[in-house]
Amino acid sequence: MSKPLRFSEHSQTEVTGVLDALGAPAVALTPDYRILAANQAYRDTYGDGKPLHDRHCYEVSHHYVVPCDQAGESCPLADCLASGRKQRVLHLHHTPRGEEHVDVETHPVRNDDGEISYVIEIMRETRTASSRAEAHGMVGRSRAFNRMLELVNRVAPAETAALLQGESGTGKELVARAIHDNSPRSDRPFVVVECSGLTESLFESELFGHERGAFTGAHAKKIGLVEAAEGGTLFLDEVGDVPLSLQVKLLRLLESGTYRRVGSVVPRKADFRLVTATHRDLQAMVDAGSFRRDLFYRISTFPIALPALKDRAEDLPLLIESLLSRLSPGQVYTVSPAALACLQRYRFPGNIRELRNILERAMLLTDDEEILPAHLPAEACDADDRHRQLPAGDEILPLKELERRYLIQVLARFPGDRDSLAEKLGISKRTLFRKLQELKAG
Repeated sequence: MSKPLRFSEHSQTEVTGVLDALGAPAVALTPDYRILAANQAYRDTYGDGKPLHDRHCYEVSHHYVVPCDQAGESCPLADCLASGRKQRVLHLHHTPRGEEHVDVETHPVRNDDGEISYVIEIMRETRTASSRAEAHGMVGRSRAFNRMLELVNRVAPAETAALLQGESGTGKELVARAIHDNSPRSDRPFVVVECSGLTESLFESELFGHERGAFTGAHAKKIGLVEAAEGGTLFLDEVGDVPLSLQVKLLRLLESGTYRRVGSVVPRKADFRLVTATHRDLQAMVDAGSFRRDLFYRISTFPIALPALKDRAEDLPLLIESLLSRLSPGQVYTVSPAALACLQRYRFPGNIRELRNILERAMLLTDDEEILPAHLPAEACDADDRHRQLPAGDEILPLKELERRYLIQVLARFPGDRDSLAEKLGISKRTLFRKLQELKAG
């Protein structure tokens, strides 16, 4: 590795001019992470009004005190220096709007001896997702989420078939929509095909359409979903549920790029970008003989694993804030620290879909805008935590604290309304209301 380069004023002006021609924010960096030159777009996006020359890049764009790779992230500069090749990685950078996902591309620049003198780093903000709760679409900032998002950004501009794999409730349709919205076909239709439950008699009619009189009940011509997706994206959701007998028809469509409406002999050209999704292990199904191997290879060119919510726990507060704002536009709901702690211990077998349902239910149960543990379903509270509501062994608590813990436990489990609960507790409705108000306040 060459010694860190220091530009003359003349050289710095020339390199800045080259960087300005790139349009996107860009900097020239030394091997020791210092900024040699920055274009106007970088100064506008990441500058803080102070001179940028000779400052560390991680200080400016990340507000770190150490390089990215020492802060638990991948570092495109370090990777570029190690490989000697162009590198590309997804990062979270500080912008005037807050943190945003940025596609970072690095290019090594060599001297006459073939050594890397400096690295050009180009940053392009991605609109695929956001780390801000008020944004629409996908939100997240965890490492697992960013790994998935990086793959989405790579495949979206291409025509390559993408296979989304993950547990139910992880947001596969949202990811498929993001791929479509960031593709050259974004101005054309995005058509969803629910593969679960499609019978053989309905499969061809739904996908390919039919002519009038093609079968009993076909009183008019019908456009199929393949035709509806003309020029756009066809999203086959839960493709693993397609029966083996129907998979050959799907394979024929994908391999030939043509289809015929039911009742027609005229072949029609199919023009769509394919995205599929499943919660099943397709490779295991292939090995078991319940999914065609040739179809699997046809749809799995670019697999993307969607992380379960338990694997992106860092995103939970952000997801809660985002979902609450979407469920109640114009009204501000909050989750108490105790309720948040309860949710952070929960494993969410239903993933983000389950989280949304839990929050929607809690919003209906709360009498103000704060969600408490009492408003969460019993299964959302960790069993060990529920057991700890009452003292164990020699622990002695004030009666008021004991009552508070017992009330939280009862509220989490009691299926009836507040009037019935007051009767069960042997107190008046007014007394129960007062105790609930004290619980919310404290």
